[in-house]
Amino acid sequence: MDENEWLAARFEQHRPRLRAVAYRMLGSPADADDAVQDAWLRLSRSDAEQIDNLGGWLTTVVARECLHMLRSRRRRREDPFAAHLPSLVVIPDGDLDPEQEALLADSVSLALLVVLDQLTPAERLAFVLHDMFELPFEEIAVIAGRTPVAARQLASRARRRVHGAAIPSPDPDLARQRRVVRAFYAAAWTGDFDALVQVLDPDVVLRTDFGTTRPPTVVRGAPAVAKQARAPRGGELRPVLVNGAIGTLITRDGRPFSVMAFTVAGDKIVRIDVVRDPDRVHRIRPGIRDTSGFPAS
Repeated sequence: MDENEWLAARFEQHRPRLRAVAYRMLGSPADADDAVQDAWLRLSRSDAEQIDNLGGWLTTVVARECLHMLRSRRRRREDPFAAHLPSLVVIPDGDLDPEQEALLADSVSLALLVVLDQLTPAERLAFVLHDMFELPFEEIAVIAGRTPVAARQLASRARRRVHGAAIPSPDPDLARQRRVVRAFYAAAWTGDFDALVQVLDPDVVLRTDFGTTRPPTVVRGAPAVAKQARAPRGGELRPVLVNGAIGTLITRDGRPFSVMAFTVAGDKIVRIDVVRDPDRVHRIRPGIRDTSGFPAS
């Protein structure tokens, strides 16, 4: 094994963690891959033998690149409806190949990503690195160009905002999630209002993202959300996992039209995120088979 192969092999050992850091920082799988690739390019041009802690060095490089990307994104953001959902990680709900399993392991709930996207770049950096990856504030301070005390304060502010958002913790059992979502669709197809209310948490939140064409809408409470629940006519429901949670891809004429992501806790649906942003939805691969077991249209 020559030196380049040896270095590449060592880098690959760290890639999963680096990508996990970058995705939580950026909320975009593509941007995360770019940040990780930048770390590899920098490593390949460096004197690796002089790096004592390769994992720490790579994490620092990726985190700094993510911070730069977040700041650039913030400066050029001109979208008046900028608080819309991050990029979607959509994979089939079924047997997964190794690449899809890696995406599932990396995924973070849409609800959490929405809150993270509202933090300042420095707050997001401090929260992700400390609260999610347990980096000490002394190391975070070097990356952020702050003192350790300031880094601690950044993480504290971010933590208050994240906890204040009361993000629900989904049931880890996908089979239970799936049963609840199927009951939701069964009631929606038949128009059974009482059955819909029964499957919804009393404080359920329905959030619909339209992209840059209009601001997102938010509906709260089981009765109000049940009134909004209509079976999609002229389309097909395809079972998917959306950022690790049970969801559906709705297609029309074989093309992706919208995505629904369900957060299920305690056998109730506590949150529904609907994405009808054409830019995001049209990037989803349409080859997801219709094998849901949901009521057919």
